[in-house]
Amino acid sequence: MKREFLINIVFLLAVNLLIKPFYLFGIDRTVQNTVPMGDYGLYFALFNFTFLFQIINDFGIQNFNNRNIAQHRHLLDKYFPNILILKGLLGLIYLSAVFIMAWLAGYGNQAFPILAIIAVNQMLSSLVLFFRSNISGLGKYRLDSLFSITDRLLLIVICGILLWTPAFRGQFRIEWFVWSQTAALGATAALAYWVIRGQISRLRFRFRWPFLLLLLRRSAPYALAVLLTSIYNRIDGVMIERLLPDGEIEADLYASAFRLFEASNMIGFLFAGLLLPIFSGMIQRGEATGSLVQMSFRLIGAAALALFCGMFFYRTEVMVALYDSGSVYSGRVLLYLMGGFFAVCGTYIFGTLLVANGSLRQLNYIFAGSLMFNVALNLLLIPTYKAEGAAIATCLTQFGVLACELILAHRLMEPGNTPNTLFRFAALLALAFFTGFLIHSYLDVSWLWRFLATLAAGGAYALGLRLVSFHNLIRLGKEGSKG
Repeated sequence: MKREFLINIVFLLAVNLLIKPFYLFGIDRTVQNTVPMGDYGLYFALFNFTFLFQIINDFGIQNFNNRNIAQHRHLLDKYFPNILILKGLLGLIYLSAVFIMAWLAGYGNQAFPILAIIAVNQMLSSLVLFFRSNISGLGKYRLDSLFSITDRLLLIVICGILLWTPAFRGQFRIEWFVWSQTAALGATAALAYWVIRGQISRLRFRFRWPFLLLLLRRSAPYALAVLLTSIYNRIDGVMIERLLPDGEIEADLYASAFRLFEASNMIGFLFAGLLLPIFSGMIQRGEATGSLVQMSFRLIGAAALALFCGMFFYRTEVMVALYDSGSVYSGRVLLYLMGGFFAVCGTYIFGTLLVANGSLRQLNYIFAGSLMFNVALNLLLIPTYKAEGAAIATCLTQFGVLACELILAHRLMEPGNTPNTLFRFAALLALAFFTGFLIHSYLDVSWLWRFLATLAAGGAYALGLRLVSFHNLIRLGKEGSKG
């Protein structure tokens, strides 16, 4: 199973690293630099606002379906059409909730047109994820990997034309960006539906309330997890915009740093999406998961620590190079967000393991406590420290979640020798920081080369500490390319 995972994660990372970084820094960043200051900040706040209500849109169906189809593939014919009907009903309720809560939150009429498009995009995004959960649940991991980048690839084409062709140059507005997302997500959803339709022998849509209610009951624990994690991961952008007199500007600055965190976070999200069906299948068959857990944690954790060391020394240079608004201040915001990235990576591994094990009740206690902690910190820190305060709150919350998930995983399961892995991480961090300091202080080249040298040093120490086995990765990668 380790070989299967490595082959698929290498393929998944390869296709995503070809597309998503270019989208984030070539398209998304260009849009922020092109539109007037504050426009992207409002979009970012509205996007996060609509994300807070994803529990209604998704209701935990994606994770429930992924785990369920991975363990019982013969149920696809029965579950797919019924869940599709359910998602349509939930989508209508979701749109109503978004508009009602936006009105209560004080958003003016000028925000409602773009809010409506963003909300529809959230529905389409949720639909794509549901379709992908069926594809990965059937074991078609590489096909799922291709669908993970399809909407971004289409967005690169659409927005590239609108941003850089002479006919549209200088006219780009934030509304065009949102409509482009609608087109890309809609096309991706249609293509994914066509693929799944080919796997179903007989597709029959029947509106059966008892079965729909059964699906809701079974997915309810997953829904609560979606609600709690969505709020504590996304409420910071909304609170910045609502709590501060210059909220749109601060949200704009926070969004610029958050984009780098999001680009890095892509790797953890991909790990989780691939690991959930694999863990679920292994647990169903009674196979030990500890070896795969530790291998995954070491791979992603080592990369996160090496990246943090690089960002620690060159955070300001990175922000100034990427954004017109880059500064020492936005560099500090980036540093705190990237400080929490290691913890987020760990939660993707151990949280996914606990979801696959069905330990949703205990996880939800952790998420509920983390949400209260995060909101309290935001209320305390944002009025004084603004976007930097929100980043500090996010970092502390993520480490709290990781600590709780580690304790829970070791109580309920056997996830391998985590203390040994953490000891190696500590050694990696100390060595990479010391080397990074020497490079920063004494190497007389441009900051970009010193940044890359710091990352390379971190990678070398990860190999030396056997957090990453270079020989096995090459061998498994060759075997995967033959397959």
